[in-house]
Amino acid sequence: MLQSKFKTIFLAFAATLMAISMIILPEETFSASTRGLNIWWGTVFPSLFPFFVISELLIGFGVVKFIGVILEPLMRPLFRVPGVGGFAWAMGMASGNPAGAKITARLRQEKQISKIEAERLVSFTNYSSPLFIFVAVSVGFFHNKNLGLLFAIAHYLGNILVGIFMRFYGYSKTEKMETKKNKFPVWEALRALHKTRVEDRRPIGKLLGDAVISSIHTLLMIGGFIILFSVINRLLFHLQITALLAISIKHFFGILHIPKLLSIPFISGLFEITIGSKLISEVEQSTVFQQAILTSFILGFGGFSIQAQVASILAQTDIRFKPFFIARILHGFFASIITILIWEPIYNKYLNTHIPPTAFPVFLNQSQSYLDKIYHWGIQIGPIITIIALITYIVIYQKRRHQP
Repeated sequence: MLQSKFKTIFLAFAATLMAISMIILPEETFSASTRGLNIWWGTVFPSLFPFFVISELLIGFGVVKFIGVILEPLMRPLFRVPGVGGFAWAMGMASGNPAGAKITARLRQEKQISKIEAERLVSFTNYSSPLFIFVAVSVGFFHNKNLGLLFAIAHYLGNILVGIFMRFYGYSKTEKMETKKNKFPVWEALRALHKTRVEDRRPIGKLLGDAVISSIHTLLMIGGFIILFSVINRLLFHLQITALLAISIKHFFGILHIPKLLSIPFISGLFEITIGSKLISEVEQSTVFQQAILTSFILGFGGFSIQAQVASILAQTDIRFKPFFIARILHGFFASIITILIWEPIYNKYLNTHIPPTAFPVFLNQSQSYLDKIYHWGIQIGPIITIIALITYIVIYQKRRHQP
């Protein structure tokens, strides 16, 4: 009872402090809101919207069920989740946060996975997208395309280790017995695909409309969180709360021989990974090795902004947030440790910029120009995609509203 009262007082105080801070610092609040809106408007919405719509259609048409049956022999022994988890795994890796949580929640709502399996699945299917890692972080912030491969190896391998670790979460002997029975031939996969499509009696037009509406609802929620945490992060910095939180981190960094100047950027990264990664890359008194370790951690941790997005998505189901949060901490540590282990044998030997260009694979030599083109093209075309999608949403919503 006392803990509940303390929580109430803390939340009320925090909300009041934020409200007062917004009044005192209107320019900073507006600037942070604009920055968050630009990120959502030009990058997040156009990059996630197609994946969300396609995933909804694939679930409705039974393709996900087909994939699940095929991937059962891989996903079940490795992660102790059904084969349909392979779809969330792949889509989450391709499109980035929080696509894995969105797909996992839909699979749970469709009763294709159990509650425990969903909590395992969501713990390792949320990634930073390759475009974000290679373009925004390595090229945009560090101006070093070779760091992108280092971050990608640490990030994706770290998440796989999280999945293997979380396979023991909620495990029971009953589940072990069921695992032995789950052996499906290819024709069973085709049968499952047909059965799922037939049972979903929605016509294609209705299914497409539902996919658009559901996706935009989720993206509007994500946009709200991006703007909110952009403001919170800026206000915490100007209120010196970030510096206060960094005091305890400084002592820990001192033990690890990491410059204390990285403490404030690191704290900022715990709230929002884009800001944190940028600030870490700008600390000139640190080495690239030290910057890479901390950046790998915050990429794995995901930041409270992304975690809040995931929590909002999971709240629509019975999936608990706590296992996901623990998994993010594990992912941060795993990614940092992997970065340390592969720094010398991979980065210094094969990716260091002092090595002649001929020593690099072709895709690494050409990646910066290609990624830059994709990035600038995305900035130009992103808002257009957002406007078209929102207009489509309004049209579909209005038609359904006037239907008898």
